[in-house]
Amino acid sequence: MNKAAKYFLIGWLAISAGGVLQAADETKALPAPQTSGGKPVMQALKERKSTREFKPDALSAQQMSDLLWAAFGINRPEIDHRTAPSAQNNQDVEIYAVTADGVYLYQAKPHSLKKVSDQDLRPLTSGQPFAKIAPVQLVFVSDYTRMPKVKPEQRDLYAGVDTGCIVQNVYLYCSSEGLATVVHELDRDPLSKAMNLREGQHIVVAQAVGFPK
Repeated sequence: MNKAAKYFLIGWLAISAGGVLQAADETKALPAPQTSGGKPVMQALKERKSTREFKPDALSAQQMSDLLWAAFGINRPEIDHRTAPSAQNNQDVEIYAVTADGVYLYQAKPHSLKKVSDQDLRPLTSGQPFAKIAPVQLVFVSDYTRMPKVKPEQRDLYAGVDTGCIVQNVYLYCSSEGLATVVHELDRDPLSKAMNLREGQHIVVAQAVGFPK
């Protein structure tokens, strides 16, 4: 690495040190999720809603940790089972957090984020204005290679059901935390190419998360 690159990297880290991730870390451990407290389930259900107006403010590291754990984290470590069900326990759905700083793959074990792109791909997640404003776009990607026992013609259905369970977890977490969220359609091909997804990976849907405007 030449001197110019070193100085740029040092400066970038100094600026971003207070954020969720630092550029030098390929993988960044998340804080332990806070699994107690919050609103009662019935109240969270009553207040659950879709919101398309967001503030640009970034989520804290703790909020990002809690959000991803609630979505599809491991709640039974002894058997690596998750907060959302999946058909045959295939755990086919992967969550990518698309932010202004880049794209991160959520790794439930360990509870961490792996940076896979330095690009801000939020504009590709939706043609609607909120896509560029919401600090986090969760992109749910189903890996069909994890469904070896499912007939090919049924994999779209299984992926949709599995993702739907995760999406509702996100809604309930956001309702409890006072965050805004909306699940939405998107143009999959451009985003898939920009994310450099593997063969067998299919984007199901995206969900914006942030503070309500």
